[in-house]
Amino acid sequence: MTLDNKIEVISTTMPQYLFQRAVILLAIIIFAFYLLYDLNLLNLIFESDRSKISILIIGIYITATLHWIYIAKKLDSELRGEGKVSLFLQKAESNSSLEKQNLLRILEDELSNRHALGHMASDVLLKLGLTGTVVGFILMLLPIGEMKDFDAEKIQPLLSSMSGGMAVALYTTLSGLITSTILKLQYFLLDSCVSKLVNNLSSQDQE
Repeated sequence: MTLDNKIEVISTTMPQYLFQRAVILLAIIIFAFYLLYDLNLLNLIFESDRSKISILIIGIYITATLHWIYIAKKLDSELRGEGKVSLFLQKAESNSSLEKQNLLRILEDELSNRHALGHMASDVLLKLGLTGTVVGFILMLLPIGEMKDFDAEKIQPLLSSMSGGMAVALYTTLSGLITSTILKLQYFLLDSCVSKLVNNLSSQDQE
């Protein structure tokens, strides 16, 4: 089978429209954030979070999503036999079966390593959410440590301060969990396409 035929087989057997699917998923995510903004829930989270960790979480998520859509665009072209896949097919034509398998593993590593930033960002988002929980509980308990007597007049501001700390704990945890889960889903889409591409290339070499 010639190089052109192999590229044609890859482009016809691999799942198409990866970038389009990524754009559709991104549009759904943007719409969900718009609903949160329209319902004033985003403002509620940002204003209630005195630690500002929620803002940091959203900022990291947006940055990771921009990286994700860029990688999706790049991978979409490689699913059609371009870029690194085309280079792999050129090298594999003149090599033995063992060397082809080594080249295939190298290609898989190179494609998968692009997703490392996204997976790391997902873990960071989750850990920031848990960090916000700890910070929130600290803020909630600080007024109790400063209280020297149980004067009824001081109870109301104490409870108000404690509720503010609880809001930090809950909102940062919620922000971290949701953004981490969504980001994992986004990069799972890319990981599955890389796996299918490598399996397809491997099956072609065995034919």
